[in-house]
Amino acid sequence: MASETTNVIAGIDTHSDTHHVAVINEYGKPLADKEFLAFGSGYWKIVDFITSYGTVTAVGVEGTGSYGAELARTLRGEGLTVLEVNRPNRAARRLKGKSDPLDAYQAAQSVLDGRSTSIPKAKDGPVECLRILRAGRTSAVKARTAAINQI
Repeated sequence: MASETTNVIAGIDTHSDTHHVAVINEYGKPLADKEFLAFGSGYWKIVDFITSYGTVTAVGVEGTGSYGAELARTLRGEGLTVLEVNRPNRAARRLKGKSDPLDAYQAAQSVLDGRSTSIPKAKDGPVECLRILRAGRTSAVKARTAAINQI
């Protein structure tokens, strides 16, 4: 019997301390879910976990601008397609219950259904450089104003 490679989609529910990862196949069947720590070695464990189930088509990540920013960079660095996933709507969450595994599976299902098509910002390049310069300038202006007011 010939072994076929399975196409999988991952969904990740991000938090400050942990990330919950769910993997589904190309037909929407849940394969596995697991919780990982939200720091460097945890990110590599997430990559290993996701890729162990087959060829990764895409990864849906909640909160790529905050808690999932570094994870999204790590996944993109590994050549995986990362998509921004919106939080599940509140009515559906109230009906089905709230849990991290459910949110992760919903993120993966959202990618499979085509509801999540936005690519998260890379947070590098000239735009990020300008943002850092502006943040530094704003801080300096505030400090200068505070010093003048104190005098």
